[in-house]
Amino acid sequence: MKPVIVTDPARADLDQVTRLADYGVATVHEALGRSGLLGAELRPIQDGARIGGTAVTALCWPGDNLMIHAAVEQCREGDVLVVTTTSPCRDGLFGELFATALRRRGVRGLVTTTGVRDVAELRGLGFPVWSAAVSAQGTVKATAGAVNVPVVVGGQLVRPGDAVLADDDGVLCVRREDVRSGLVKAQARLEKEAAAREAFANGQLGLDRYGLREKLEALGVRYLSAEEYEKEQA
Repeated sequence: MKPVIVTDPARADLDQVTRLADYGVATVHEALGRSGLLGAELRPIQDGARIGGTAVTALCWPGDNLMIHAAVEQCREGDVLVVTTTSPCRDGLFGELFATALRRRGVRGLVTTTGVRDVAELRGLGFPVWSAAVSAQGTVKATAGAVNVPVVVGGQLVRPGDAVLADDDGVLCVRREDVRSGLVKAQARLEKEAAAREAFANGQLGLDRYGLREKLEALGVRYLSAEEYEKEQA
């Protein structure tokens, strides 16, 4: 890794990213072919927050938050700060003071593979955070890393300027080139779900709506009465 701070990455259109976030992580994830999810480890420290913004990335050394300080300067209105480390780390790299600085710059939230601390204060500030851990363990500021370079989170590539969506269901990265088409696909998915919801509310079963009875039959699944089942088990 070369120590570098990239100051002018291309960013996805913020209005489009904001609209995409309104569909929710699960809907957009399904609409885009189940791609871009940043793993089940990233959990919200609050309930009910839903954000979408453009990624500013910070690659830090374990136990060292120097590059988060550098990343704050590169953040602007509508960004989401994405922090990861060169090897696994659950120390509390981020807390209330960072959140205060980021709020002042219009940053919409934090996504980090590390730990965070000052959780009560973060909730009180209303600053949304998705993290892999909560830890009071402090850090140093000693080793150079990188800001606004591509990073890997949950096996997915996150580039600076890509769209990052986050809510109670998790965190999703959408390539900045795919945001526009994502809006079209997410709307189609929403309409499909609305039709299914109405059908289920009227009593239709998923087995019939999705043709799953035929699939069960093809897989060799049989319907047996309790008596027939007991006889087969004897």
